[in-house]
Amino acid sequence: MFNFLPLGFLYLYFPEDKTEYIPVVIELIILVTICIFVFRWLKKKSRQDAAKAKEIEDRVMQERKEEQEKQPPQN
Repeated sequence: MFNFLPLGFLYLYFPEDKTEYIPVVIELIILVTICIFVFRWLKKKSRQDAAKAKEIEDRVMQERKEEQEKQPPQN
C-alpha cells in the first residue's frame, strides 16, 4: 500500500561505541558556525545595499524636484 514511500529511516545506524559521534558533533559545530557567519555577513551586506539604494533614490528625487522647479508652469 505504501510502497512509494522511501523507508530509508528503517536502516539507521546507531553505533554501540559512542565515540563515533565525536567527528559528527565537531562537523556539526563547524557547519553551524559557518552558517552563523554567512548569515551575519548577508545581513550586513543587505543593510549596506539598502543604504546605497536609499542614497541613489534620494539623489534621483532631488534631481527630479530641481527639474520641476526649473520648468515654467503649464496652463
